[in-house]
Amino acid sequence: MSLLVRHRDFRWLWVGETVSRFGSAVSTVALPLIAVSVLQATTFEVGLLSAAAWLPWLLIGLPVGAWVDRLPRRPIMQLATAGSLLSFGSIPLADQLGLLTIELLLAIAVLTGTAAVFFQTAYTAYLPELLEPADQAEGNAKLHGSASAAQIAGVGCGGLIVQAIGAVDGMLVDTSTFLIALLCLTAIRHREPRATSDRKPALVGEVIAGLRLVAGDVWLRTITIFGGVSNLGLMGYQSIIVVFLVREVGLTPGVVGALIAIASSGGVAGAFAARRVANRVGTARAMLLFELVLPTLALLIPLTTGGGLAFYLVGAFSIGVGVVAGNTIKATFHQSYCPPELRGRLAASSAFLNYGTIPLGALLGGTLGEALGLRTALWITTAGVPLAGLILLFSPIRRQRDLPDHQGSAVPAAAASSRARID
Repeated sequence: MSLLVRHRDFRWLWVGETVSRFGSAVSTVALPLIAVSVLQATTFEVGLLSAAAWLPWLLIGLPVGAWVDRLPRRPIMQLATAGSLLSFGSIPLADQLGLLTIELLLAIAVLTGTAAVFFQTAYTAYLPELLEPADQAEGNAKLHGSASAAQIAGVGCGGLIVQAIGAVDGMLVDTSTFLIALLCLTAIRHREPRATSDRKPALVGEVIAGLRLVAGDVWLRTITIFGGVSNLGLMGYQSIIVVFLVREVGLTPGVVGALIAIASSGGVAGAFAARRVANRVGTARAMLLFELVLPTLALLIPLTTGGGLAFYLVGAFSIGVGVVAGNTIKATFHQSYCPPELRGRLAASSAFLNYGTIPLGALLGGTLGEALGLRTALWITTAGVPLAGLILLFSPIRRQRDLPDHQGSAVPAAAASSRARID
C-alpha cells in the first residue's frame, strides 16, 4: 500500500511541503523580476539578492543544528513557516506604501533565509522520526519528486502570474502557500518524545560534535565537500540565468517562466529514477552517474540564443535530473547512516558547507556577469557543475557499489531504497 494512503501525518507533511515549494518557485521568478523590472537593479544587485537568501546558512547554520537537536522539531518548522509568510507578505504592502527598495528586498531575503535555515534543519531531522526506516526511501522519493513537480508548476505559473498581475503582486501567491503549509503542519498529530534528561551539554560543544561527525567520517566528509563545491557552480549560474534570458536572449517573463518550468521537469524525472537506478546499479554508482555524468550537459546552457532555446532546455533538464536524483539518494543515506540524536547537527554541519557556498556562488555569478558579461559568466559557472563531481570520483565512492547504511558498517548496504517497495 502506498505510503501516501496509509500514513496520515506524512500526507499532511507532503501536501504542506509541496504547496510551499510551489510558492517558493513563483518567488524565484518574481523576486529577480521585481529587482530588474521594478527597481532597475544591476546584474550584481540581482546576484546579491540571491546571496542574501542563503547567507544565514553561513552565519547561524551551525548553532541551529544544535538547537534543533535540543527542541521539538515541528514547532520550529511552524514558527519558521509563519516568519516566511509575514516577510513575503510585506513586499506588496511596502510597494503600496512607496517603500519598496532593493535594500528592503535584501533585508527580506535575509529574514526568509533565516527562517529557511531553521525549517530545513528541523525538517531534515523530523522526517526520520515520522517514518519507519523501511519507509524513508519511499518518503524521500515522494517528497523530492513532488517538490520538483511543484517547482515546474510554480516557475511556469510564476512567469504567467508576473506577466498578468505584475511581479510585486505575484508575491501574494507565495504568501498564501506558506499559510497553507502552516495549516498542514498544525494538522500533524505525531508528537516527538520528550528529552530523557534536562541536562544539556554546552552549545559550543554540540556544534563541535557535529563538525567532528562530518569531518571525521570519510563518507560524510566526501559528500559534504562535493555538495559545497557543486552548489558554488549551480548558484553561480542560477543567480544570473533570469537576467541572461531577459536581457541577453530577449525573452518575455512568460516565456522565461515556461522555459525554466520545462527544464525543471528534469527534477521529477530524477526523483522517479533515483531509487530505480540505485536498486539496479547500487547507490554509490548511481551517485556518480547522477552527479558527474549528467551535469556535463550544463555546458550547453551558455550556447542559448533566441533561436537556440533547446541548448538551455537540454542543459538545465540534465542538471535537474542529476541534482534531484543525487539529493534523494543522499537524503536516505544520511537518515540511515547517522545516529538519531545527531541528525540535527549532521543536517546543520553538512548544510553549513553545502548551503554556505550558495551565497558565494551567487556573488560570484553576479560579479562575473557584471565584469565579463553574462554569457562568459555562464561558461565559467556551468563548467563548475560537472567539475565538482570529480570529488566523488576520486573518493572511496568510486570503489563501492553501495553506500553504507550505518557508521562502522563493514559491508556497504544495498541502499535503504532496496528495502522500500517500488510503485
